[in-house]
Amino acid sequence: MALVTSLGAEKPVVIFSKSSCSMCHSIKTLIRGYGANATVYEIDEHPKGQQMERELKALSSGRPSVPAVFIGHELVGGPDEIMSLQLKGKLVDLLKKANAIWV
Repeated sequence: MALVTSLGAEKPVVIFSKSSCSMCHSIKTLIRGYGANATVYEIDEHPKGQQMERELKALSSGRPSVPAVFIGHELVGGPDEIMSLQLKGKLVDLLKKANAIWV
């Protein structure tokens, strides 16, 4: 899990994704829509993608590994957690707290 957690701590927002995943695209679009410049790792195109996927599955208790979103150097979760934060009006505050957006 060292690779994923170290990459997740590099920037205010880090998203692990797959290029063919429609939910991944939706989460990236949502976060970018607020002006956050997320670092995205497309694990199906990355040389260490298989290792990343194994680590993400271990972190997510066997649930689908992508999308996985780190905000403020912490794993927030996947689409369910991100959409829950959005519906509760807490996603923007979390992005601001991580210095990912300024408005």
